Amino acid sequence: MFRKFKSNKWVSWLIALFMILSLVTPFNVLAAEKTVDIQILATSDTHGKFVPYEYATNSESKSGSMTQIATAVKQFKKANPNTIIVDAGDVIQDNSASLFLNEEIHPMVLAMNEIGYDTWTLGNHEFNYGIPMLDKISSQFKGTVLCGNVYRQDGTRLGQPYKIIEKSDVKVGIIGMTTPNITKWDAENLKDCKVTDPVEETKKVISEIKDKVDVIVAVVHMAEGEEYGNKSSSAIALAKECPELAAIVAAHEHKAVEGAVYNNTPLVENKNLAQTMSKIDIKLTKKDGKYIINDKSKDVKSKIIWMMDGKTKEVNYESDKDLEEKLDSYHKLALDDANQIIGELKGGDLVPKDEVKGIPASQIQETPMINLINEVQMYYTKADVSAAAAFRSDANMKEGKIKKSDASLIYKYDNTIYLLEVTGKQLKDYMEWSASYYNTYKPGDLTISFNEKIRGYQYDMFSGIKYEIDISKDPGNRIVNLRKMNDSPVKD
Repeated sequence: MFRKFKSNKWVSWLIALFMILSLVTPFNVLAAEKTVDIQILATSDTHGKFVPYEYATNSESKSGSMTQIATAVKQFKKANPNTIIVDAGDVIQDNSASLFLNEEIHPMVLAMNEIGYDTWTLGNHEFNYGIPMLDKISSQFKGTVLCGNVYRQDGTRLGQPYKIIEKSDVKVGIIGMTTPNITKWDAENLKDCKVTDPVEETKKVISEIKDKVDVIVAVVHMAEGEEYGNKSSSAIALAKECPELAAIVAAHEHKAVEGAVYNNTPLVENKNLAQTMSKIDIKLTKKDGKYIINDKSKDVKSKIIWMMDGKTKEVNYESDKDLEEKLDSYHKLALDDANQIIGELKGGDLVPKDEVKGIPASQIQETPMINLINEVQMYYTKADVSAAAAFRSDANMKEGKIKKSDASLIYKYDNTIYLLEVTGKQLKDYMEWSASYYNTYKPGDLTISFNEKIRGYQYDMFSGIKYEIDISKDPGNRIVNLRKMNDSPVKD
């Protein structure tokens, strides 16, 4: 119960007391610090998966697609309007995407435009079709194409080195670079270009924009680890050399990386074929008129979003029907192409069944599949010797009618064939390098085993010559009895 005061003397006394206390101990009311949460949604290595269908296997595939990414983006963007959408490369190649190179707009670019991507960093497979074709397709993209370490003859870059995007007064710098190893895979297409060190280029960009932005994120088509001993091909090296980065979106290795931190910088990487979307949340606090990250370890968080649950096979994000409808004409064209009958296989499958689980028959014995690939390569190049790899451990073609899509089952990628003149010694060195894929056999071993540091698709097998591999010997000394098809020895 409250007592009603008949006099104001108590009120006057309290006011006087408050004034005395305020003189003894200053009383400051601090305004709450203003914070802004920036959300970055990223994809990479989507490789032509514009709808939930794999044309190589000629079957529906809801493990991931751009139309499913569209559904996920809508959901997360609704939760946080301060959203930036980026891609880290390898978009226009694979899954019959090469069918659409000369269309008015490529279906993958159409999908990115409809979803609202802000930036697209060029990946190594973007260079497969030559620079003029890349220029044509990248011009269709409504966002900003990033590629800060590839220069034309006139000194201009193939893409922008960075893009500054503003969300709720926060300026975010997105830096885009590609792996320098593109010169190994597309040397002919890049003969008129200069490819520079992406780490050094990133340092230059940071120096240029650090006073213009509140936060910097690298979206690069670079693997987590290095390739071919080139440290500058590694996103880890980028993190170590560029501590100013708030986060790194890596790509290229087709693996989901979540929760990795290097030099106090979070790093994410997506699974291929649009199976995942990475989400980076950055909390910025306004201090002295500028937005800053108080503590990178607490204020920058990352997560991998899966389009399908890998265990239950339940679809987490269904295909966006509106976008699917806009892509339907491309889907029908790819279906018709995939179902063309181009031949017939008689007398059995191209690869026999594996005798031991986990040890692919295609990598331990001569098979019609590798012979067919090598024969095709020798036919078109007139080479004496051909080398090819089984790109998947389960690669095979079954007996019966052969559809055009079935060719992808044994050789999926639009890779470039090179004809090289080599000495016998160079050929043998190359074969020894390939044979290092096997672990050294030791007495008591029950099976052959493989070097876990070497990917299966890097193990080349050779036709046009005769040879044996002795895996009881150390790497570098395994190719024995190397001879031509007429049984004459191959000399250095």
